[in-house]
Amino acid sequence: MSEQGITRINLDGKEMILIGTAHVSKQSAEQVKQVIEAENPDAVCIELDEQRYQSIVSGNQWKDMDIFKVIKEKKATLLLMNLAISSFQRRMAKQFGINAGQEMIQGMESAKEVDAELVLADRNIQITFARIWHGVGFWGKVKLLMQIIFSIFSNETITEEEMEKMKSQDMLDSMLDELTVSFPRLKKPLIDERDQYLAQKIKQAQGDKVVAVLGAAHVPGITKEIYKDHDLNELNQVPPKSKLPKVIGWAIPLIIVSIIAYTFFVNPSAGWQQTLSWILWNGSFSAVATAIALGHPLSILTAFLAAPLTSLNPLIAAGWFAGIVQALVRRPNVADFENLAEDVHHVKGFWNNKVTRILLIVVLANIGSSLGTFIGGADVLRLFFENI
Repeated sequence: MSEQGITRINLDGKEMILIGTAHVSKQSAEQVKQVIEAENPDAVCIELDEQRYQSIVSGNQWKDMDIFKVIKEKKATLLLMNLAISSFQRRMAKQFGINAGQEMIQGMESAKEVDAELVLADRNIQITFARIWHGVGFWGKVKLLMQIIFSIFSNETITEEEMEKMKSQDMLDSMLDELTVSFPRLKKPLIDERDQYLAQKIKQAQGDKVVAVLGAAHVPGITKEIYKDHDLNELNQVPPKSKLPKVIGWAIPLIIVSIIAYTFFVNPSAGWQQTLSWILWNGSFSAVATAIALGHPLSILTAFLAAPLTSLNPLIAAGWFAGIVQALVRRPNVADFENLAEDVHHVKGFWNNKVTRILLIVVLANIGSSLGTFIGGADVLRLFFENI
């Protein structure tokens, strides 16, 4: 049995065997099987949280998704990001003839075969995303979304040499590599904190011998962090939302409304110009973005009508209304949910599947409305200074 990619740690009478894997490597899955059979551990830790574990064991878990609930709970962006990352993994896995996450599935199967306790050792992915989201700022969020989407929509295949290089990276890291340069703070929630979380879970696993199946990028960090104690509750905390975006979110509409109201008072003609400019910029950008997502004409019209109003209220968004209308007039059927995992393999599928099209409409209509707010607001100010 090859020891390449295997790290052995002895601590307080417990032996911990870390297997560093590539998430779409056939050799990694075979190595996991060999190590667990040879070592016969008391526990097997895998780099999955409950949500990702359930998605693997459930298969067609998407059939139970309520698209209206996703929109109302403001989870469209998160779901689209999850699907995008899933697409990236599946596309590479398909190229190399292996199921994405096969080494984790093998870890689950082998743990059962040797009657070892299965430990889901990774932090909840939504908490990780929340902590990433908190740390990158507004433009960082825009760049993060664009980076993920462009990574997914790239049709490039990767070579065996590049795959071997990826063995030293987490799947998520490999997609966000450029962003970690632009935003060094991204590394902390994405890698460092998860190293700490995984190390603590491995250390707490029952028995004298533990095998851990991990993305190779995490092994060096875990090897260092496992000798320290980490507070899992603290690592699981969702950071409090900054008050600044909320203040800005209310301040901009109040300023815009105040400027238009004052202009109406001193120069009604200019006030009408400002109002028309605000409606056209907001509505047009949101409507065009909805059209890019191939929204139904009623969804496009909804985005146009909703954006000028929702831009004045931070509690609501044009994309929600456009998405709900799309879901009503082009309601996803059972086949759309069943085909979701396959459809996200390619760009065309994101637009053809009724579920992902709704998510695209929500996200793009909101982005369009935000752009319209900045440009429309600037034009309102221009008209104010020109006419007063």
